[in-house]
Amino acid sequence: MTAPPCVVAVLGAGDAGEALTVQYAAYLSEARRYGTTEIPPLRETVAGLAADLGRPDVRGFGAWAGQRLIGSVRLRGDGIGTGSGCAELARYSVAPDAQGHGVGRALMERAHAELAAGDVSWLVTGARSDENLRLYRRAGYEETGRLVDSAGVELLRLERLAAR
Repeated sequence: MTAPPCVVAVLGAGDAGEALTVQYAAYLSEARRYGTTEIPPLRETVAGLAADLGRPDVRGFGAWAGQRLIGSVRLRGDGIGTGSGCAELARYSVAPDAQGHGVGRALMERAHAELAAGDVSWLVTGARSDENLRLYRRAGYEETGRLVDSAGVELLRLERLAAR
């Protein structure tokens, strides 16, 4: 497989506006799938995203195609890289026109590179988000629970134990 058409690097608070634009575009398809725009990723603000990226327990990564941000992900948690840490893979977003070209996989691999053997990463995704579920399962994530978010959407919680 060829390399994704992007460069993955650290995402800073100054990238919050662009990251939110990509996040909104990516999550609109989820909103249509579930019949609501009240899902939490569509309610986030630039200020909230920038503040999240400024926290010491959050590591953000972006995928750029030239000057354009086409994807982002945040890894949130304490003890990341210690072998006993637990981190949430959050707001995992790829621009709709960049999906299916390895961008999401590149972001996930970069986030996973922060983890030490024994660290646990977890995420939530919609129970009917088949494309997302295929990607996460290929990356070693397994379902550990179900919940319903504030918009009434059924979510699956998936976890993965880092092996490196």
